[in-house]
Amino acid sequence: MRILVVGGSGLIGAHVVEVLRERGHATTSVARSAGPGVNHQLDVGSASIDDLRALLAGHEGVVYATRTDEQRPLPKPIYPQFRRDNVDPVVRLFTAARAEGLTRGVIMGSYYTYFDRLHPQWRLAERHTYIRCRLEQAREGRAAAGTGLPVAVLELPFVFGRAGDRLPNWAGPLDRWARSRTPLVAPTGGTAAASARSVAEVTADALEQASGADIPIADENLTWTDMIGRIAEAVGRRRRVARLPAGAARAALRLGGASQALGGKESGINPTHLADLLLADLFVEPTTGRSLDAALRETFPA
Repeated sequence: MRILVVGGSGLIGAHVVEVLRERGHATTSVARSAGPGVNHQLDVGSASIDDLRALLAGHEGVVYATRTDEQRPLPKPIYPQFRRDNVDPVVRLFTAARAEGLTRGVIMGSYYTYFDRLHPQWRLAERHTYIRCRLEQAREGRAAAGTGLPVAVLELPFVFGRAGDRLPNWAGPLDRWARSRTPLVAPTGGTAAASARSVAEVTADALEQASGADIPIADENLTWTDMIGRIAEAVGRRRRVARLPAGAARAALRLGGASQALGGKESGINPTHLADLLLADLFVEPTTGRSLDAALRETFPA
């Protein structure tokens, strides 16, 4: 198959390109900026359907692997901006893919959509603009693709790994914290996690099978204590992680939400309600059973 990978220079996109080529598929990598391995430089966020059709011609499948920083505060209201970043480009891309006769696609989504299905009482889309837009992205992207172009949505948790100089956007602060002399503390709760390589393997499987499923991914489920402790061990600063009281975590996040509101700003994940997520076990079952040790060492080298 010939597959177009949008965001092919990013952490996940680069691994997807690598795995597809290992399996004998031809790939075309598209990114906003020129760089090693990038075949076409294009801002898909502003590209027209005609621009995208020209890019997609001759391909059988497409992978959408770009992302938006859900925690970056923006002036209110943020929904129009998040929709422009997350939903509109996907609708145009799959409208163009349908017109060009593509037969399979993958969207890199978020595991928050998995938890929205699992726990509707959490009202995630109502409380968090980012999650609302992720749900709209999947629904409207599939509607644009139509029945002849199945689109799998990979529901991604924390993703560890490295692709050249590309790292997870949250890795820098955790790396500095783990190397510092500041005490390590963590609340109750935890998260699913996966390696970028695992995500790429599942992506290739979905393309080969022409899957149109929602696919939650996890290699391991980690408590926050375990995750922070393993990061500290990876950087060579193994030490005890103390427990952060739930009340303190809630108070700090509510204060952050109030501060944002006073400044006329919002973020995609609302700090006022973030504690409900942070203190929960955001675990995905079943896991792949693959160890995260190698990906942890790539992300946080000693």
